[in-house]
Amino acid sequence: MTRQPHDQFAKQYLEELLAPLGTVETSRDVPSEVRQVDVYFIPTPSPSTETSNLGLLGQMATTACLFEPFRNAPTPVEVRTCMSKLNSVEAELLRKARRERRSLPEADLPRLWILSPSCSRRLLNGFCAKLSQDENWGEGVYFLPEFQRTALVAINQLPLNQDTLWLRVLGKRRTQQQAIDELVGLAQENPRRRNILEILANWRINVSSSETLSNADRELIMNLSPAYFKWREETLQEGRRQMVENFLRVRFGEIDAALESAIAPMLQLPPQVLTRLLFNLSKEELLLWFGEGSGRDQRLGEGGREKVENLLRVRFGEIDVELAGAIAAMLELPHQELTLLLLTLSREELLERFAG
Repeated sequence: MTRQPHDQFAKQYLEELLAPLGTVETSRDVPSEVRQVDVYFIPTPSPSTETSNLGLLGQMATTACLFEPFRNAPTPVEVRTCMSKLNSVEAELLRKARRERRSLPEADLPRLWILSPSCSRRLLNGFCAKLSQDENWGEGVYFLPEFQRTALVAINQLPLNQDTLWLRVLGKRRTQQQAIDELVGLAQENPRRRNILEILANWRINVSSSETLSNADRELIMNLSPAYFKWREETLQEGRRQMVENFLRVRFGEIDAALESAIAPMLQLPPQVLTRLLFNLSKEELLLWFGEGSGRDQRLGEGGREKVENLLRVRFGEIDVELAGAIAAMLELPHQELTLLLLTLSREELLERFAG
């Protein structure tokens, strides 16, 4: 069974989440015929973030451990292969301890977490895997006998809450779809949201670029699409904001608090309209139309006609007789309402609304 595409994503994904908690090694070589451990994690004594911020994943990361994520449910042979990796890592650690003439307590040996989209009853029974009596683990986490230091995680059985979100992203079908929807809905201030969205977006791009797509690939693309589109939208928006900030610095020397507050409304405009306004309006005019100044629910007042004329010239190049005749009616509207219309309506729409 091919695991490579999912392996690469899952390694990058888990590394991004676990790095603040300790040392993460992906594709760690182990001796003998065993190939590589997908993710090997060692917690740091003073992590830069609380393990509780990662919920169930953070709980798993309180001790040294191996993570072996599967896109499809593992076979008994694949589970035993993962366990042989654990045994190889353990043997390597014990040899190092003997060379350094120190003991290595059982509690300090790593644990193996096999992350599967689902686990059949036959698989669980075959390995004597059982739910923990410790309520902190809950549904979906099945522990093998104590000294095997291994657990099978059935991601589709995990409770639907914030604590399991980061693991449910590694699920399949509806489980993964719902988790990604929750991830996209997180506040933009969430410290992990942006980087995880980028990882998910890149995964979608990689899968989509394949010349032949299976039904599973198409399903995965559909599940990843909300993350991809949200990441693209926010990346483009961030690029536009950077462009506007640079332009304002070139024109006005600095961005003070008033100009800073005007940037977000500017970004709602079509690029062509925004570019013309940035080139032609003064700082005072930009603040008039986009700033958070007082009186936005009032009419423009003194000099209002000149301000409207200047904005119309920027948008349409000239003010003909028809447009000039409509300005008086425009000035009857409150500032905030008039601003929206002047910046969004076409010449024909303005004339239809305001021409006498």
